Amino acid sequence: MTGRGMASAAVAPRRTIAVAALLAFIAGYVDALGFLATGGLFVSFMSGNSTASAVQLWQGALPVALLGGALVVSFVAGVTAAAVIARSVRHGRSRVLLLVIATMLVLSEMLRAFYPEAEAWSYTLVAAGMGAVNVVFADRDRVQVAVTYATGGLVAVGLGLAQMLTGSSRTAWRRPLLLWAALVVGAVIGAVAHLPLGPWALPAAAAALVLLALLPARVFGH
Repeated sequence: MTGRGMASAAVAPRRTIAVAALLAFIAGYVDALGFLATGGLFVSFMSGNSTASAVQLWQGALPVALLGGALVVSFVAGVTAAAVIARSVRHGRSRVLLLVIATMLVLSEMLRAFYPEAEAWSYTLVAAGMGAVNVVFADRDRVQVAVTYATGGLVAVGLGLAQMLTGSSRTAWRRPLLLWAALVVGAVIGAVAHLPLGPWALPAAAAALVLLALLPARVFGH
């Protein structure tokens, strides 16, 4: 999570942070599924994919490098598409975005079911959905709460701790830590659920997104 995104999170209402934490949990859960399905790549951590793709390309592992690059492109495309949708929908844009993201997760699972050999590549749809998740709290092209930026979130935790030590704020570190912790816990649950749930793992995340879409718009800060 970028410093700017986390700074915005610091002034967001508590109900918005609670929903953001739930989305971070889902993002971590889905990221763990993607990590296992792709053999070590990510659907929400694009810095990791960028580094991994560069290393794999240098080592001659072209298929892995191409997949990593495709995940990065899909993530950015998801952000772009979600921002266009958000601009086009006047009312209930968060609800629309969450339903679109849920649909992408289901489509990814359907693609894997029909073409098992394309399982890893089916997660490009999931990466696009995880990019779109970060737009759920966007307002006029500015991210109020960035959901999947874990590294920036830890930077914000450090900055918040510095504020606590210098006396300027006693609580600035709490909300970014909550979002980071939610993502990590979600990743643990995703890793645990990977085998027991099997083909229902991604649809379970999609169902959770649909339930969040039923919440009133004000909890998303709109």
